[in-house]
Amino acid sequence: MLNVAVFGSGAGSNFHAILAAVQRGDIPGVRISLVVSNNSGAGILGIARAADIPAIHLSQKQFPDEGSFARAVLRTLDAHGVNFVALAGYMKRVPAEVVAAFRGRMVNIHPALLPRHGGEGMYGMRVHEAVIRAGDTSSGATVHYVDEDYDHGEIVLQQAVPVVPGDTPETLAARVLETEHRLYPAALRLISTERVPELKRT
Repeated sequence: MLNVAVFGSGAGSNFHAILAAVQRGDIPGVRISLVVSNNSGAGILGIARAADIPAIHLSQKQFPDEGSFARAVLRTLDAHGVNFVALAGYMKRVPAEVVAAFRGRMVNIHPALLPRHGGEGMYGMRVHEAVIRAGDTSSGATVHYVDEDYDHGEIVLQQAVPVVPGDTPETLAARVLETEHRLYPAALRLISTERVPELKRT
C-alpha cells in the first residue's frame, strides 16, 4: 500500500483527480494520508480537509534555514506514516534532504513532454508559452520520479496532446491539464501495482 502525501501550492486540481480516483476504487493500492502546502490559503488544503484528510501548511519561511525545514517535513511525513510523495503543482523546490530520503518514492507531474520544456524556471504558463514559441506540433504531460535536478528523474508515464492552429498558452494549458487529470492517477496505479520497470537509482 502506498501511503501518499500530496504536496501542492495552488487550487489542487490534480490532487482532486487523484482523490476522486482513489474514492472510486480505481487505485486500490493507494491511500492519501496527508496533504502539504507551502501556501496557507491554497485550495488543495480545503479539498483535503473536506475529505477528512490531514492537511498541513509547511513553508520554509517558518524556519530559520533549509535544514530545519527539511527535518520538519520529514518528521511530519513520518508522523503520518507516509511512504510515498506525489508533487501536484508544488511550486517550491523540495529540499535535497527530503528528496534523498524519498529517492525512488517521490513523483512529480510536468505539463510538457520531458525532456523538452523542462528545467529550472519552466513551470505553469511559461511551459505552454515555450511550446507555442518553439512551433511544436504536440505537447503533453509527464509523470516522472524526482531527483536533485528540475524535471530530470526517470519517466513513469507520458501522454501527448496536439498543439492546434490558433492555440494560445491558455487554450493549450487547459487541454494539457485535462490530460494530467487522467495521467497522474494512471501513473500511481502503475506504481502501486509494481508494473513500472526497475528504475536506475544513480
